[in-house]
Amino acid sequence: MVNEEQQPYGQAAQPAFPAGAGPHPGRRGVDWMFGGVYGTVLASALLAALHQKGESFTPYYDASWVLVTAATAGLAHGYSHHMASHLRDSPVHRWRLLGVALWNEWPLIVAALPTVLLLVAAGLFGWDAYAVTAVGLGLNTALLFAWGALVALRVGHRLGAALAIGMADATIGLAIIVANAVIK
Repeated sequence: MVNEEQQPYGQAAQPAFPAGAGPHPGRRGVDWMFGGVYGTVLASALLAALHQKGESFTPYYDASWVLVTAATAGLAHGYSHHMASHLRDSPVHRWRLLGVALWNEWPLIVAALPTVLLLVAAGLFGWDAYAVTAVGLGLNTALLFAWGALVALRVGHRLGAALAIGMADATIGLAIIVANAVIK
């Protein structure tokens, strides 16, 4: 491999990128899992915050806010990725890159769907707000564990390390559960 000193004056060696990656920030094979963790944490925080003791439980309203907030966060996150890597390019190319950046945020929105579906089911079956919140936070904590462990296995960690990483991710969910109990 040629190093920087061996390149003609003013030309740096081009870095080697993994297959499918380019010189610009992009999506690697496991980056979609980032959206899963982010969306699950967002849905948990919203679930914990939306219903207050003494207020009437509005599961459909809460489900719509979880979905709208996840979609808005996905749009904001994709747009900020696009702007952070904004290149001087043709307008058509920039718009195409913006579309790709926004599309790449779909996992964030999908990760919020278990919470949305739980809230819709709560509205359909008349479930208690406290039970729905407890089940939702427990479910999302389990999903955080799964996201962490799967990501770790996917990038090559051994099973023991992957389970430890899953527990670290689940700790975020546990922190939301504790905060919900303390704040309410």
